[in-house]
Amino acid sequence: MKLGEILLKKKLISSTQLEQALNLQCLYSEKLGELLINKGWLQSHDLDKALREQYWRQQGFWVID
Repeated sequence: MKLGEILLKKKLISSTQLEQALNLQCLYSEKLGELLINKGWLQSHDLDKALREQYWRQQGFWVID
């Protein structure tokens, strides 16, 4: 699962914020999470949790919400 999908699912960002961040990501060589934090749309501890979830999902572990 992509990071943006996880953040949306957890309601940490809006779909508009994700769309804007993805557009900005094309202009700047910045990672999505860093960009969202720099814009003030996401807290670093929320990014850490979402990245951990993304990692465990990629490893095939079931994540209970």
